[in-house]
Amino acid sequence: MSDLLRTHFETEHALFRKGLVDWLAREVEPHSATWEREGIVPKSVWRSAGAAGLLCTWADEAHGGAAQRDYRYDQIVAEELGRINESGLALSLHSSIIAPYLDRYGTAEQKARWLPKAVSGEAVLAIAMTEPGAGSDLAGTRTRAVPTSDGGWRLSGSKTFISNGINADLVIVAAKTDAESPRRIGLFAVESGMAGFERGRKLDKLGNRGQDTAELFFNEVHVPAANVLGDPAKGFHALMAMLGDERLTEACISTGMMHGAFDATLAYVKQRQAFGQPIGAFQNTRFKLAELRTEIDCAQAFVDACVMAHVRGVLTPELAAEAKLKSTELLGRVCDEGVQLHGGYGVMMETPITRFYANARVHRIWAGSSEIMKEIVGRSLGL
Repeated sequence: MSDLLRTHFETEHALFRKGLVDWLAREVEPHSATWEREGIVPKSVWRSAGAAGLLCTWADEAHGGAAQRDYRYDQIVAEELGRINESGLALSLHSSIIAPYLDRYGTAEQKARWLPKAVSGEAVLAIAMTEPGAGSDLAGTRTRAVPTSDGGWRLSGSKTFISNGINADLVIVAAKTDAESPRRIGLFAVESGMAGFERGRKLDKLGNRGQDTAELFFNEVHVPAANVLGDPAKGFHALMAMLGDERLTEACISTGMMHGAFDATLAYVKQRQAFGQPIGAFQNTRFKLAELRTEIDCAQAFVDACVMAHVRGVLTPELAAEAKLKSTELLGRVCDEGVQLHGGYGVMMETPITRFYANARVHRIWAGSSEIMKEIVGRSLGL
């Protein structure tokens, strides 16, 4: 989309974006292929991001942040990671999705204990909701937390598909606190090294291969009262309240990926020759790319509007669901059309569009599948 249409950014946002782009070019892009082969990003990169002021920019100065409580900064990080197709370094997950739980539901002591490390990159964050038998249905959570005599909790269960699962120093775990009430769920901050907390295998995935997605196991982990986030009976409501932000972040990542995938395809069709001319000169190619360009710009405008609704504090769960639904579904089409226009090269892993295609697929699933998004929007219509 032309910068002429993206009028919601101001000078300070442009400066932040430039600093981020320069850091990504220096610290991330030269190493992405290695991280994909190894299936993990070195923790030193997280500390580098912290030193560059790229983590949790909204955090208060007392906790080491820049106190920029403006979601446009989160949008910029998500977009630029998406544009370069960097799926291993989950900065947006850490800063825009998980750390806000600490900010919104943590006590003053908890914030002072954990947020400075999250801002500096010393502590990598993860959130553990999904289980082998419970994905979008949080009420089906089987992980249990039982009160102990000292005021703490004993946590037992397992989680799967946990991003940052290997690197995480702090994991927010959703666990049922009342076996008779499906929605009585608590949020428990489990720290690396706690007895009974074990990491399982690093999962082998279709895409996002640089991301250390893992299984986690909690074998009667003793969680002290000081590590409980908010009311241990109201974690379900907390999770529901935060999912809108997660879905908006997903939309921002997806729009960034759309631009990256589109640009890769456009560059290819301009130089690839067939029948004595660039394949971009064929009407079919021009029409397909013209249609995608138009749809991408429309989706971007809607996501930008949702971002500003978030800045004003009026973003609704339904709008966030619409943004995620539209952006992730369109991302899939942009990548699929890109693969088709690349021909045989479109299925070679050394081709950028192929990695975009592989990484894009899961975006229609996590943070609530497209079907769940349709259900949310449909119900908002009174249906």
